[in-house]
Amino acid sequence: MDLSNNIQQFVIFKLEDEEYGVDILKVKTIEKMTRVARVPKAAHYVEGVINLRGEVVPIIDLRKKFNLPKSVETDNTRIIIVSIEDITVGLIVDSASEVIEIPKEFIEDTPELVGNIDQSNISSIGKVNERIIILLNISRILSTVIV
Repeated sequence: MDLSNNIQQFVIFKLEDEEYGVDILKVKTIEKMTRVARVPKAAHYVEGVINLRGEVVPIIDLRKKFNLPKSVETDNTRIIIVSIEDITVGLIVDSASEVIEIPKEFIEDTPELVGNIDQSNISSIGKVNERIIILLNISRILSTVIV
């Protein structure tokens, strides 16, 4: 019996005390925080761009995007480089912790109200043991950056 279609893998990261997940198939790499070059007149949540091995990559601060309080950059701060079709963007997160597998039966639609982030940025909620993981709609997040 092939169970591979019934399990999804997610890269798990934190913002504040909440855990979020991004489909591993959309993650190119996870980088340590680096200097970000500012871009004039960019949206408030766009930190700027970085040069990632010869490719210019726009960087989004997910805390700002989700209207969370600003935090101090630490040694754990990471940039998760995600890609959909021809769009590549970096997401600044507090920390990236692990890759987990979530069986599809433990992934549920988003309840009507989840925190203070835009519902359209969330695809679903994953339940793993006692953990609740907010699974992001990366396509939607990237579509608001590249216009």
